[in-house]
Amino acid sequence: MNGETTLRVWRGEGGEGRLVDYTVAVEEGEVVLDVLHRLQATAAPDLAVRWNCKAGKCGSCSVEINGRPRLACMTRMNLFAPGETVTVTPMRTFPVIRDLVCDVSANYRKAREIPSFTPDPATRPGEFRMSQADVQRQQEFRKCIECFLCNNVCHVIRDHEDNTAHFSGPRYLMRVAELEMHPYDTADRRKIAQEEFGLGYCNITKCCTEVCPENIQITDNALIPLKERVADRRYDPLVWLGRRIGLRPASQDTPIPPGVRQDGRAAAPRTGEPRRKPGPDTT
Repeated sequence: MNGETTLRVWRGEGGEGRLVDYTVAVEEGEVVLDVLHRLQATAAPDLAVRWNCKAGKCGSCSVEINGRPRLACMTRMNLFAPGETVTVTPMRTFPVIRDLVCDVSANYRKAREIPSFTPDPATRPGEFRMSQADVQRQQEFRKCIECFLCNNVCHVIRDHEDNTAHFSGPRYLMRVAELEMHPYDTADRRKIAQEEFGLGYCNITKCCTEVCPENIQITDNALIPLKERVADRRYDPLVWLGRRIGLRPASQDTPIPPGVRQDGRAAAPRTGEPRRKPGPDTT
């Protein structure tokens, strides 16, 4: 795609702004971020756009291009028809600081509320053993580059601003799921997933999965399995019966026997293969 294109860019600060049209040269093989940089160098030197790696690995250049949340550095200009106007706007879910730059700090505040990885203190370094299936599951979730496109399209955050304090969004629900599925994590995170991170708000529309630039199956491999674990804890008839007759999981006030997790399940052994937590393909 050589020649010129009309780039329609959101300009303004805070909630005030407007779309401005620019005619910008385009060369073969360029991406939207290249054209934005040329626009900065020629007609709009004060244009604010966040970027870092230009390789689709930092998540900084998240914007909406023709209404679809994308990474500007991974969206090629040849996706658009010759003469088509390319509209670039900031992510609409987050407060706009200036032009294409949004304030995503609320996501990081929510991230700090997640309890960190909690292994059995009796397991010493070098004694952790994981099956390849568990390793692959963790690696999928850790591919996240925190572009926050998933949180941007989540209707719970987008349409209900008052939920942001109670709902972490798919990005950090996935983090909770990652820790809950880790075979050596001893914490029971099902209660906080529901009560502190708002898992119940999610209605698994899969919009978060559709926009993920790393192709992480957020809904199928993280959110649905996490919902299943919460449902088992709340609605399993055996658990209900145990509560009725006075059986409860061990609490902080009750000494926990060696080899037993805080939720009453057997802890992973110190050597050999750990006791696997059920993954996305099991309940």
